Amino acid sequence: MTPAASRTASRRRILAAVVIAAAVGAFFLFGLQRFFTLAALQDRYAALEAGRAQHPAAFLAAFMTAYVAMAALSIPGAAIMTLAAGALFGFGLGTAAALLSATTGATVAFLLARFLFRDAILARYGVRLRAIDEGIRRDGALYLLSLRLIPAVPFFLINLLTGLTGLRVGTFFWVSAVGMLPGSMVYVYAGTQLATLRTMGDIVSPRIIMALVLLGLFPLAIRGIHGLFTTRRALARFDRPQHFDYNVVVIGAGSAGLIAAYVAAAVKAKVALIERARMGGDCLNTGCVPSKALIRTARLLSDARRARDFGLTSLTADFDFADVMARVRRVVRSIEPHDSIERYTGLGVECVAGTARIRDPFRVEVDGKTLTTRAIVVATGAAPIVPAIPGIEDVETVTSETVWSLKHLPRRLLVLGGGPIGCELAQCFARLGAAVTIVDMAPRLLAKEDADAAGMIAERLQAEGITLMLGHKAVSFARRADGAVLTCAATDGQTAEIVFDTALLALGRLPRVEGFGLEELDVRIADTGTVAADPYLRTNIPNIYVCGDVAGPYQFTHVASHQAWYASVNALFAGLYQAKADYRVIPWTTFTDPEVARVGLNEEEAIAKGVPHEITRYDIADLDRAIADEAAHGMVKVLTPPGSDRILGVTIVGAHAGDLIAEFVLAMKHGLGLGKILGTVHVYPTMAEAVKATAGAWRKGHVPARALNLARDYFRWRRGRP
Repeated sequence: MTPAASRTASRRRILAAVVIAAAVGAFFLFGLQRFFTLAALQDRYAALEAGRAQHPAAFLAAFMTAYVAMAALSIPGAAIMTLAAGALFGFGLGTAAALLSATTGATVAFLLARFLFRDAILARYGVRLRAIDEGIRRDGALYLLSLRLIPAVPFFLINLLTGLTGLRVGTFFWVSAVGMLPGSMVYVYAGTQLATLRTMGDIVSPRIIMALVLLGLFPLAIRGIHGLFTTRRALARFDRPQHFDYNVVVIGAGSAGLIAAYVAAAVKAKVALIERARMGGDCLNTGCVPSKALIRTARLLSDARRARDFGLTSLTADFDFADVMARVRRVVRSIEPHDSIERYTGLGVECVAGTARIRDPFRVEVDGKTLTTRAIVVATGAAPIVPAIPGIEDVETVTSETVWSLKHLPRRLLVLGGGPIGCELAQCFARLGAAVTIVDMAPRLLAKEDADAAGMIAERLQAEGITLMLGHKAVSFARRADGAVLTCAATDGQTAEIVFDTALLALGRLPRVEGFGLEELDVRIADTGTVAADPYLRTNIPNIYVCGDVAGPYQFTHVASHQAWYASVNALFAGLYQAKADYRVIPWTTFTDPEVARVGLNEEEAIAKGVPHEITRYDIADLDRAIADEAAHGMVKVLTPPGSDRILGVTIVGAHAGDLIAEFVLAMKHGLGLGKILGTVHVYPTMAEAVKATAGAWRKGHVPARALNLARDYFRWRRGRP
């Protein structure tokens, strides 16, 4: 929308709001509400009946017009109008007139709310409102029907709130008509007995109110019954055991599986945890833990080379690569007890070593032994992608899982992939002394991050001697006398050759969805390669749940743990309680030096999704602690709606960015704005002050000029100046 069109729309909204406010104000100012009571209707019934008898068609049209106007403006009196419809037109015509008028008026109110407020709400709460819209599109008709059937819920409130959502107008109209029909019939029938009514309480007895409430709950009950029926039908083709060995069987003892089993044991369910390899999964053995141990050693070497930056003449660090890798393994061994069989057995989990195969939704076979269970949680993780590039079998390659078995430091390391894993390990090996080249098809590193954040990492890696070949596609591998060679093609058609000793394949990870029985059960696989699951992490086989990398949409340990709680609880309490996994505030960090941390929308996503936003940026080079630590580089970038301090997303590049992001995550999760952060005392001097400084930068940019001018004039007056 152009600025001129936006201003025109804004003026129209203001005009409409003024007209509506004037009409509602006039209604109460002139005391018109006195005509919409039971006593007033009974007193004026004879005159109204005479008017209807004299001009029936015109009277009906005027009546319906007045009813529509009252409903559209949310003016109280709908109950009296419905009584009048029964008294004046009889049960049949009265019901039709009241229902059509009420539905039409409600729809007008719905449209007015949408016209006046939806754009503003969308601008302020766009991300959350889009999520609500998705749910409304899926289940809106059902919930609207239930609300319409329950008389305790104010109808005008339903009209206004649903107008703020993306519910279709046609759906709103017909569902409202169906939902208001029972209540309209009750009031219209009461109107036909107008002379016998003493109070409005005579119309709706407690018994009738209870009946209407039960009627309102009926659609939800039907949905629950339908879900139960669907579940039973999906499982009907399988032989259900009379008794079960376990309440839940968890397959995979990585981050997700461990938490799922822990939750089950904590509520005293009987749970079996099956693992074919090592407890702790990828995170402990080949991912998060060993990589962070290596990163710490590599950073120490980097600091030693920067001795002059810290006022030291020189600082040497002699090392042997084998010793470095031995330390990595020692760190893994130190953490292993946290995820060990002994610990989980002590927590009440039955740990089963072996290869699992799901025979049916109630049976899991482990090396010939069958376990029966009421539910299954699949937490099989993901595996590194090994691309089918010609000649790859002729060269030495490692992945994020096998790189830890290297005995010697590669002299020339090729890293295929410029994502988080590729960047982290490339920097580590370069700091250990390898000549490193990163090759990626994308035009920049860290494609999911903003260009400015990715650019900072690219500059640092190049400054440390890493060669970046971005916009290059790997074509073929070959073995030559001088070493292995990769031929790659640039986007402009030019080819290049890279000679190397070892290639690290860091092209992402594929969910493990095959080899343990899902195929035979026809469990659906999503286009992304993950196991397809609903918001409750339930597959199309109702008692099989998934969590972690195999479920997506994020491949992070903390998300796997987060999902595991939902999967385990939903599997255990199906039919009694279900909770949707909450992905609204998901942070992540790339552990390069400097780190890149992110939560919520970044700038490029906001632009692509059309989310109105402002950007507040703070340069960490200005932070006292960063200067003292020789870490004065990076930024904090926060996105907020125009004029609001509500946080839409944050990107941080800098030392300890993964720690700094936590305060923003907490604020977003609990709806705290930058103003609350600014009002929080932060210890000086710490890196955490960057968070407060960013909030201060936002405040500085949003101080009203008029308020500053008034303050200037006030202080001038206080000084006795004219």
